[in-house]
Amino acid sequence: MQGFNMGRYVPPEHEGTTSANKLAGKHALGARARKSGQGILTVRFEMPFPIWCTTCPKPTIIGQGVRFNAEKKKVGNYYSTPIYSFRMKHVSCGGPIEIRTDPKNTAYVVTEGAKKRDTGEDKVQEGEIRIRTEEERERSANDAFAALEGKVEDKKQAANDKSRIEELQQAKERDWDDPGEANRKLRRAFRAERKIRQKKEVLTEELKDRMSLGMDLLEETEEDRRRAGFVEFGEVGGDGAVVKAQSRPLFANGSKSGNALAKRVKTTKAALETDRRREKLRQELGNNTRAVLDPFLKAEKASTPSISSLRLIKRKRSSTESLEAPPPVKQDNVTPALVDYDSD
Repeated sequence: MQGFNMGRYVPPEHEGTTSANKLAGKHALGARARKSGQGILTVRFEMPFPIWCTTCPKPTIIGQGVRFNAEKKKVGNYYSTPIYSFRMKHVSCGGPIEIRTDPKNTAYVVTEGAKKRDTGEDKVQEGEIRIRTEEERERSANDAFAALEGKVEDKKQAANDKSRIEELQQAKERDWDDPGEANRKLRRAFRAERKIRQKKEVLTEELKDRMSLGMDLLEETEEDRRRAGFVEFGEVGGDGAVVKAQSRPLFANGSKSGNALAKRVKTTKAALETDRRREKLRQELGNNTRAVLDPFLKAEKASTPSISSLRLIKRKRSSTESLEAPPPVKQDNVTPALVDYDSD
């Protein structure tokens, strides 16, 4: 029986004794193992940290996570752990880059063609404990000054750690001396906040139903309240709206409002009285013009022209003109509009 063999044919006489790759003289990994005789295997290597390429004419950084086709090769051992070398080619300049594993420090080391970017990760941060190597331990044991410096630093660190631990213990005793009471306080605060949230949700749903809004409304903020306070809404209907509409010009002018430009500081009563009369005359003329030209505005009372607005011409009477009344005008016979149905 042939069985599942990835589409490769194995003759019946060799079935079960060898594989199709051996019969074809190929490696199972294909082109990746073309240098398997030299102990080299092509793998996909991902850059563990950002590095600077030293082969490029200009400083070029290779970011963390960039992948390369690297040649993996065993170059040594650290005790029983093998040390591997990953050699790759930079696409921009074609220069080789080699990175090796460091089992001693559980890290990667750049050995050729680049240098690691200094991001400050190698420095000991607050709260971290740096593990000293065997060489540093031997040097501190043999050097009295190094041992003294280490003791002073350890004492300072121990004092800082002790004060911090005491603060944490005091906070724990203060907040969690009675776990039931602490739990009760948390639940009470959560219950009050939950009622407020539910009330806001009900008001929001009512607003959405009233305004027919099909979107989610965010919570009102102080900025929204401040900006809404700047909005002024005019009157809707009433005599005040009619008066304001009559006072506006029929056609808008590009110039600014006269009130804004006419604001000046008056020092005498005569100047104030003159301005008041001028403003009153301007409003009256504007209202009359608006009422005459706008057919859609219906005034409650029809405006009658004043005597001052009529143009009067004084004509001298001639001496020959008769003072008698004019003769009556003779009217023609008018045909009656109605017909007597009783007549023939």
